[in-house]
Amino acid sequence: MKEIIIDTETTGLSVKEGHRIVEIGCIELDNLIPTKKEFHCYLNPERKVSEKALEVHGYTDEFLSNKKKFYEIVDDFLNFIKDKRLVIHNAEFDLSHINNELKKLGKELIKNEVVDTLVLAREKFPGSSVSLDALCKKYRIDNSSRTKHTALIDCALLSKVYINLIDQKEPTLDFKNLDLHNNETLNKKILYFKKIVKPSVEEKNKHSKYLKNSLKKNYFN
Repeated sequence: MKEIIIDTETTGLSVKEGHRIVEIGCIELDNLIPTKKEFHCYLNPERKVSEKALEVHGYTDEFLSNKKKFYEIVDDFLNFIKDKRLVIHNAEFDLSHINNELKKLGKELIKNEVVDTLVLAREKFPGSSVSLDALCKKYRIDNSSRTKHTALIDCALLSKVYINLIDQKEPTLDFKNLDLHNNETLNKKILYFKKIVKPSVEEKNKHSKYLKNSLKKNYFN
């Protein structure tokens, strides 16, 4: 199962206030193992970066001014994530910004299956801090390189956090026709499941044979 760890940095929090993406980072996993395939780009958001966002990621208007615009990288990005499960920490935030960019270009919104590690962590550690830094601390993952929020570093850390979280319930979100600004709708779309491995017919027969032989030994000994 191939999955894509995704993180974005933006000019601010809300797309309703016109904020845009300034960085996208993606790391591919194959059965939870990084494949070394990555997608990364800085973007010219065509607007100013807010002071609060600048404190978070440190990308200045001057630094971003000569970077590509979203329409120039969108096809490469969509090809990279095509038909793969997306793993995102706080999926509502990142997907609302990605879908906002896609909507501006008249393209289809993201319909991939999504694992929200924030939801997963809240389920596993109720009442505790579940920020990426807090989860790194819980799992003793070295996050000393994270002096600022940068997409690829955050993706690398999240991939390690995800592997530690995945031994429990795995929340998936169906973002098809989902209103990302409606928290009530979002919560209703969260599905929890555990992977169930069913024995084959051959395995069942072997098990029955084992039980019969075991019963005979116990009876005659």
